[in-house]
Amino acid sequence: MNSKEHVLVTGGAGFIGGHLCEALLEQGREVTILDNLDPFYDVGIKKKNLARLADLGKNLRVIQGDIRDPEKVKEAMEGVTGVIHLAALAGVRPSLERPTEYWSVNLVGTQTLLDALKGNPEIPFVFGSSSSVYGGNEKVPFHEDDPVDEPVSPYAATKKAGELCCRVFHHLYGNPVTCLRFFTVYGPRQRPEMAIHKFTRLIDAGKKLPMFGDGESSRDYTFVSDIVEGVVASLDRPIDSSDPSSGFRIYNLGGSATTTLRGLIDRIASALGKEALIERLPMQAGDVLRTFADVSRAEKELGFRAKVSIDQGIPLFVDWFLGTK
Repeated sequence: MNSKEHVLVTGGAGFIGGHLCEALLEQGREVTILDNLDPFYDVGIKKKNLARLADLGKNLRVIQGDIRDPEKVKEAMEGVTGVIHLAALAGVRPSLERPTEYWSVNLVGTQTLLDALKGNPEIPFVFGSSSSVYGGNEKVPFHEDDPVDEPVSPYAATKKAGELCCRVFHHLYGNPVTCLRFFTVYGPRQRPEMAIHKFTRLIDAGKKLPMFGDGESSRDYTFVSDIVEGVVASLDRPIDSSDPSSGFRIYNLGGSATTTLRGLIDRIASALGKEALIERLPMQAGDVLRTFADVSRAEKELGFRAKVSIDQGIPLFVDWFLGTK
């Protein structure tokens, strides 16, 4: 059994969190989930995720509460040997309409969790960040040492600020801290408002789908099972006492390949065996033209390398989607 035997996962009822908790439970670890079941999307989906996890055994504790609530966080922290913080208000476009709320949840929530770790320097903390911190960076692929001082959405700004909170906490209190920049995660049980799920639903129904821009914007898509492997590896990573920088690390977790928006739509349509009806729309504020992960650091230090390509992953997602109808 790994030393990180009892793991707190915030946002464990969500898309990535649900897959992660499933993997941790299957490894024989105890898992505590702290999740407020925010109605950003259908709460019934999150409850199904929790029911699925409950079927895996008795090593699961679920606490419904807000990560900004010190008492709920204190309760969730009891007995844990590792913390993976995924809970957040997500999405670039919604953050344009609710920036104050995004700052409150994503920053106050993160700091509340860190505050609860004071006095326990042996407990590692893993923070779910985002490729959005790179903003409009034109140097590709994106490397962790690239400047990230020009985010283009409130969501991206909260993730960059969260990384800074984590860095300061490690400096002051010594806990091993890892920040993971996720690159467009997809797969079974993906959130319904995300592009791949939304496009699949619209194409299958024979409805028009919105394509913002000329279809040449590109993303580095990462299958959820690959992300989960990277998250677990970051929790378990050894700390080199002879290397002061090893206590705080930032890693890209991505597929290390890019797919254009038009290419994504074509792949989904092909997997469904249907035609995509496209409505051309202008690029939206807050969107970036491309994301592309340099994962050389994660490969060297975590043994991370994405295994599921977009050509494999889209049919897997479509199969899952069709199975839910």
